[in-house]
Amino acid sequence: MIPAWQLISISVLYIGTLFGIAWYGDRRAHSGKPVHNTGVIYSLSLAVYCTSWTFYGAVGMAATSGWMFLSIYIGPILFLLFFWRMLGKIIRIAKEKRLTSIADFIATRYGRDHTLAILVTIVAVLGVVPYIALQLKAIATTFELVTQPLGTMSGGPIYFWQDTAFHISWAMALFVIVFGTRDIDASEQHPGMILAVAFESMVKLLAILAVGIWL
Repeated sequence: MIPAWQLISISVLYIGTLFGIAWYGDRRAHSGKPVHNTGVIYSLSLAVYCTSWTFYGAVGMAATSGWMFLSIYIGPILFLLFFWRMLGKIIRIAKEKRLTSIADFIATRYGRDHTLAILVTIVAVLGVVPYIALQLKAIATTFELVTQPLGTMSGGPIYFWQDTAFHISWAMALFVIVFGTRDIDASEQHPGMILAVAFESMVKLLAILAVGIWL
């Protein structure tokens, strides 16, 4: 068990580090000396696919279904290997038409149908909100598991300012607003965001390798 104040201090320091890395990446890109446009950085940024819920979902599936859990990752890998031309075409169309969302892309392919765009947006929101909730639940559950002794976790109602997921939500929203959505432009690459995600992926990789070697 780790005292809550220590874990909060470590979390704040880690988030601050991500802010600093993102700021550095943006500054280098704006000065004409980008550090994000390398194969290593982009490869590491792909690991954003492995979210906080992955640590529970993938491990839980591996424990109950064995090697079937690999299907979660084999699918995207096969897509990148065999359908990269189609992915390149999607990127080209998005840049040419200056599209910024799935709804824009699908609506454009069908004559810029606004009704279709609204429908796709609603479906996307309904699909992504539960998934985001799972990510926040995973983070909050991990915080409680690490800071509270086994068997003492309370299942009763708590106020929103006591909810770990609430504080994680506004911190992540602030990060995305500052480094991801300042300008809605399909040509913008968000170099700071990419660099921060790559760093976070490297931390994940080192942590998983350390646990694997220990086991």
